[in-house]
Amino acid sequence: MKEKFIIPHRGKVKKEDRQKLKGHKSAILWFTGLSGSGKSTIAHAVEEKLYQMGIHTYVLDGDNVRTGLNKDLGFSPEDRKENIRRIGEVSKLFVDAGIIVLSAFISPYKKDREFVRNIVGDGEFIEIYVKCPIEVCESRDVKGLYKKAREGLIKNFTGIDDPYEEPENPEIVIETDKETVEESVEKIINYLKEKGYIDLK
Repeated sequence: MKEKFIIPHRGKVKKEDRQKLKGHKSAILWFTGLSGSGKSTIAHAVEEKLYQMGIHTYVLDGDNVRTGLNKDLGFSPEDRKENIRRIGEVSKLFVDAGIIVLSAFISPYKKDREFVRNIVGDGEFIEIYVKCPIEVCESRDVKGLYKKAREGLIKNFTGIDDPYEEPENPEIVIETDKETVEESVEKIINYLKEKGYIDLK
C-alpha cells in the first residue's frame, strides 16, 4: 500500500552525466568468498591502485557496514539475505553517483548475489570470486572465528555449518592461495581496462 505514495523525483543530472564528469564508468566490483579468503585485502589494494589512477571509488565491507547500516542484523539465513539486499541497494546508489564501488562480502548464496546483479544495468555488476581452500582460510584466521565455529561457539558460520555456494560464471576469479596481492590487483585492473570501464579520458 505504501508504494502508492512513493513518487521518485528525477533530477536533470543523470548517471551518464556523472560518469562523464569523472571520466570513467561506474560499476560494482563484488568480491565474494569464504572468510579469510582475502576479499577485503584485495578490494582495498584495488581501490588504492584505482585512486592512484584518478578513479573515484569506495569500499564497502562487513566491518564498515555491520557497525552502522546493518548493526541490527545477525547471521541467520534471513539476516544474511537482508544484509546483502541492503548492501546491494547502497551499491546501486554508488553506481548511480558515477563511482566504482568495491563490495567485499562473503555473500554465500547465489540468489542473493543475483539479486544485486539484477537491480543494476548490464555490465554494472562484476562478480569477483576470491577463491581459496578452506584450510588456507583457517590458517589465516587472525580473529579465531573458524576455531570458535568448530567449537560450536559461533553458529551459522559459512564453510563450517552453513554452506557457501560458489559462483558459476563470475567475471573474474582470484586464487589467493596461488596469486600474490599484486597479481590479483593487476588481473582486476586489466579487466577494467579491457572492458572499457576506466581510461576513458
